[in-house]
Amino acid sequence: MSFAGDLRAVVRHRDFRRLFATRLTSQAADGMFQAALASLFFFSPERQTSAGSVAAAFATLLLPYSLVGPFAGVLLDRWRRRQVLVYANLVRAGMVLGVAALSAADVTGVPLYAAVLACLSVNRFFLAGLSAALPHVVSRDELVMANSVSTTTGTVVAITGGGIGFALKRLFGDGTGADAEVIVVAALVYAVAGLLAARMDRDLLGPDLEDEPPRTKEAVRHVALGLVDGARHVWSHRPAGHALAAIGAHRFFYGVSTISAILLFRNYFHDPDDVDAGLAGLAGVFAASGAGFFVAAVVTPEVTQRIRKQAWITVCFAMAAAAEAVFVVTIVEWLLYVGAFVLGVAAQGSKICVDTIVQTSVDDAYRGRVFSFYDVIFNIAFVSAAAFGAAVLPSDGNSRAVYAVIAVGYAVTALGYARATRRLDTRTAVPPALGTSTS
Repeated sequence: MSFAGDLRAVVRHRDFRRLFATRLTSQAADGMFQAALASLFFFSPERQTSAGSVAAAFATLLLPYSLVGPFAGVLLDRWRRRQVLVYANLVRAGMVLGVAALSAADVTGVPLYAAVLACLSVNRFFLAGLSAALPHVVSRDELVMANSVSTTTGTVVAITGGGIGFALKRLFGDGTGADAEVIVVAALVYAVAGLLAARMDRDLLGPDLEDEPPRTKEAVRHVALGLVDGARHVWSHRPAGHALAAIGAHRFFYGVSTISAILLFRNYFHDPDDVDAGLAGLAGVFAASGAGFFVAAVVTPEVTQRIRKQAWITVCFAMAAAAEAVFVVTIVEWLLYVGAFVLGVAAQGSKICVDTIVQTSVDDAYRGRVFSFYDVIFNIAFVSAAAFGAAVLPSDGNSRAVYAVIAVGYAVTALGYARATRRLDTRTAVPPALGTSTS
């Protein structure tokens, strides 16, 4: 079935349409907000960008996600997920307006970082809630299609939102005042997403609990225990565990590539003083990556009808290894766009499959904790990539040795995941009963 066919198949469900509209609207706001943050943190004429400063910004923005993630998981398995989607967007709208006020007042440093961290922390509830809610709006055999359509279109819309944010900044002018105006627009779009989520029935998205859930205060006090329970659940469901380990490795290598791309466009391909050219080039890379995401959405459901999802994940990582290997030989701007497209296909193709494997391998009562654990893995991997990038990348981002490490890392991940899933298939194969004919 084509991407358009997948879309038609899942949008016939009214509840999926409402969840889908909420996702797309909110992720468009994410793109606008992140475009303004990129301008503030990485492409401000007043700031010099080095590998260390990029790594520090990413670490500051992402490390707290690992602390929020366990709370999100425990609460998502107790709170009505529809309510989480409504209030997360409305709260973010208010917080983002606060960031706009700080930006307009030229406030920098700890206050600005703290405000941004608060906004992005709330985002953990929203994204984990979307993943945990999806099985409630489509049937089990439609999950691959639903993941393909919703996550890929959401990512493409987020990139489109980033493009809109970049265009709005050019329209509004230079300086932090223009960034603040873009952020205000993002806040308004977040508010619209909250109103769209409110159209769904309060109990539609679960969680499905056999027993009365404990009080929220008690749940929060036992966050650590809840995270351990989620980890144990993943460990006891090996397909999900192997998939999360593989996507965590991918996230590390993808993170190093992202930091390198920012530095290349900031300090290597263009004059460091020409920040508009650098930001435009980076926007082009994100657009190429978005095109890759879309292609992945088209081909992944088709491919996974012919081969196992685990095999397609392996192929995706092998493609990523080949793309990174090219940069060991030469690095030119147009090749970076090609590489971004291939990495987009690999990243989104593997993520669609991993999301589906996790959704179908764990119990619904644990989905919130498992997907929050998923977020923790994602962000720890990216923070680790930031630390690695700060240690080994030059200020212009051009290091053939690092590209070689990324290429080899992707190849090893592909081989390791293929071997692990093959062993699991061998172990779970049911032998014929003794004395029973196999003919």
